[in-house]
Amino acid sequence: MSAAGGAIGLTEVSPSEARQNAATVSIVGGVLLAVVLMLAYFTGGYNAGRLSRFDGGRQGFGVWVVGLLITVLLAVAGLVFGSEYNVLQRLDLPRIPIDEGSLATGGLITLAVIVLGTLLAAIVGGKAGERYHKKIDRAGLDR
Repeated sequence: MSAAGGAIGLTEVSPSEARQNAATVSIVGGVLLAVVLMLAYFTGGYNAGRLSRFDGGRQGFGVWVVGLLITVLLAVAGLVFGSEYNVLQRLDLPRIPIDEGSLATGGLITLAVIVLGTLLAAIVGGKAGERYHKKIDRAGLDR
């Protein structure tokens, strides 16, 4: 997403413009993050549903649980190892000055949307992948 933003000229924003549009920037960033994650979980659910003969929704739910477990494990690893391996801290990236209270509230809302959105996307993807086998079964019965 950062590369796409840089390609269309979003890097030409001055710090004062970023300060004025901080709410818009954070909302758009949260929405884009949620959309990308939901597409990823839909794709994972679709592939799991396609590989299983029945219960694509359950397979999609399994994809979501595995993704959630990996995310929790990575978060715990980040807490354990702390800033020792924080590569992003060493980079001199531009910062958008946003109030930390706004970040916390927006972060919690974004987290809730992402958790529920990815769950639904994975289950719907699993159901969509299961349709392949239903079509094959119907075609086989018509013979």
